[in-house]
This record gives sequence, structure tokens and C-alpha cells, in this order.
Amino acid sequence: MSVIDLSALKGGLKELPPLSLYIHFPWCVKKCPYCDFNSHEFKPQAGSIAIHDAANVGRNGVGQGFDEMAYVDTLLRDFELSLPAIWGRPITTIFMGGGTPSLFSPQAMDALLSGLRARARIHPDAEITMEANPGTFELERFAGYRSAGINRLSIGIQSFHPGHLQALGRIHDGDEARRAVEIALTHFDNVNLDLMYALPQQTLAQALADIDTAISYGVSHISAYHLTIEPNTLFAVQLPANLPDDDLSADMQEAIEARLEGAGYVHYETSAFGKPGRFARHNVNYWQFGDYVGIGAGAHGKISAHDGIVRDMRYKQPAAYIQAVADGQPVQTRNKVGRKDLPFEFMMNLLRLTGGFESRLFTERTGLPVSCIQSPLQQALAGGLIEQDLTYIRPTLKGQRFLNELLTLFLHEEGEV
Repeated sequence: MSVIDLSALKGGLKELPPLSLYIHFPWCVKKCPYCDFNSHEFKPQAGSIAIHDAANVGRNGVGQGFDEMAYVDTLLRDFELSLPAIWGRPITTIFMGGGTPSLFSPQAMDALLSGLRARARIHPDAEITMEANPGTFELERFAGYRSAGINRLSIGIQSFHPGHLQALGRIHDGDEARRAVEIALTHFDNVNLDLMYALPQQTLAQALADIDTAISYGVSHISAYHLTIEPNTLFAVQLPANLPDDDLSADMQEAIEARLEGAGYVHYETSAFGKPGRFARHNVNYWQFGDYVGIGAGAHGKISAHDGIVRDMRYKQPAAYIQAVADGQPVQTRNKVGRKDLPFEFMMNLLRLTGGFESRLFTERTGLPVSCIQSPLQQALAGGLIEQDLTYIRPTLKGQRFLNELLTLFLHEEGEV
């Protein structure tokens, strides 16, 4: 760690960053063994309900069905309670994540988006993304999502290989994955495919075969994530056998990056590859330390004001969240980000961008001058982890590969001022 000089600095933002909206849908058909997101299985009675009818079963409980329109009403009430903190600011992107948002009907999504537009300024060119999983796809259903105003899909493919899908606990097979992409492209020209690599028993050729299949569809964006074993997941309790070792995983990463870049995708963030002009605008706002309101069970938010930055989190359990919103208190935790933590929080996001960032953005988003981080910047330069000129700071390839070591330089040490 390095000394970050915050002495005699008041900080404060002169202007506010762009604002996004994240909406969390906490239900899914099956909890995947690698997933540490806030997601809860619904359980239709006796298996007699089709996946696309899930929202019509039961009410609001964990491990039960859910009432989709009641949840939409809760989301809109939650949003109303958030308005005083963002009044007058336009929303530039919306992202519906989960869980599995595509368990909700087009009618529910239309009611949600119409309600949001009635309550706030949604930019006319806003990117509106919905996550969807194969197994929840029907042609007419996705035509309805497009009509409701959703203009970007992010599909959780993970792999096209049946054996690897089974190892990951996914509910779909390879054929369903391909059909999902084909249906998506019928109605959407902006589609992301999520893929994973370094899977149990996966070879380098198999990892590249998944990438090649994704490329063959000509989608606008591909995300390629290394499988990580997260705490509080089934994989953390019972480690899957035959995971690729570090050398093979590194070979996969390098080969995947080369294959995607060769196909015309720009590697603009650690795990993100987009066609020119088709980067994920919502995620870019996160990575550029922009603001976002988070509504829905367990959603996180970050809101800037001229006197500082506040992070909050909603109640995670769906039933507890719904009751908290009814009581007018959906936020479980709210914390102001201290000045000492701002450099690390900023760098934790911005250094994920392979092209780096303009130096002025540090001051614009934190209220602190770049001079306060000169010591860690110099150490990073000396270690070959970043490049810096008069206007830009960017991670080198070494810095991208050893991102955690790079970020450690910007951690605040106890006793610093």
C-alpha cells in the first residue's frame, strides 16, 4: 500500500455524474451452484406450471411462487421513495438483473417501464437491458419485451456444451442455448451473450468452441468470465472436480481475448468485448464511477451529491423487502463513502477499463485532486502496471493480469490523514 495524501483537502463534487437505474428481480428457476447473487428459487406446485407461468404461482415468499404485478407495484413504490435523492436528474440507462427477469411477463415489464417514465425523466435514447436465461424464451414473449421498450438483451448462455452446462447446474442444454440466441436476434439488434470458461473438465479447444459459436451469430457484445469459486455457494462447499489449473486457465484467457479481438470485438473491460459503438453503456457508467439507483430485493445503489457519495442496499429477502417498501423504509444499510476510501473505490472500477481513463475524471467523480494519489501512481508506473501521460492513465497488460496487486496500491492505510 502507498501513502495517499488527503491532508487539508475538503473534497466535494462540482458536477454530478451520469445516473443509471438498476432493477433486481430475485427469483430464478434453479439456484446455480456457482452463483452468489441474491436469487431465490420459486417452487411451483407439483411441477405442473410451465416456466413462463411462474409469476402466476403463489405470493411473494422465499422458495415459493411470486405475484409479478405486486412486485412491479413494490418496485415503483421503492423508486418513488428514491426520487428526493435524484430529483431532476435524467436516467441514461436501465438494467434489469437477477435472478431471472425474463420470468416476468411482457405485460409486467410494460407496466414497470410505463410507471418509471411517469415518475422520472428517462432519456429518450436510454439503453434498457434485460437479463434472460435460455429456457424462458418464447418468440411472442420476446416480441412483447421489445414492444415494452426493452432494447438490449443479455443472455446467460455460459456454454453451448451440454456436459459443461450440466456441471454448472444450468436448466438449459446446448440446443436451447442456440434457440435462445436465434429468438433474441429476431427482435433485438443489441444482444450480449454471457459465457464462462475454466469450467470443470473443459479443454482449451472446448473453451474456444463456445467463443466461436457466439461469434458466429454476429451478436453485438460478448462477456467472457473466468469461473470463480465464491463464498456461500454450493461450489464453495463442494469444489467441482477437474478444474483447469492456473496455466491452462491463463492460456484460455489469452486465446479467448485473441479470438474475439480477431473477430472485430473490442476488449474494453476485463471480461467485456463489444463491437465498436456497442459497449454496455450501463456497465460503462458503473466502471466510470457514475451514479445508479438500485431498486428491488438486495439491490445496491450509489448516489453522489455535492457534499459526498452515499452507497445503500435494500433488504435481500423478497418478503422482507416487500414489507420494508410497504413501511416506507426499503433501505437496509446506507453509508457515506469516506474521503480516505474514494481513491480505492474509484480505481477499483476505472482500472477495469483496458483503455484507462482521462486523469480529470478522478477529480470530477471523487472531488479530490490527482495530486493526492501521486505516490501510488508512481509505484504503479515503476512496477510496469500502468501507463500515464499528460491526460490519460491506463493499465498495462501486466496491470490487467495483476489487477488486484495494482489496486492494493490505492488502499488507505490506517493512520493516514
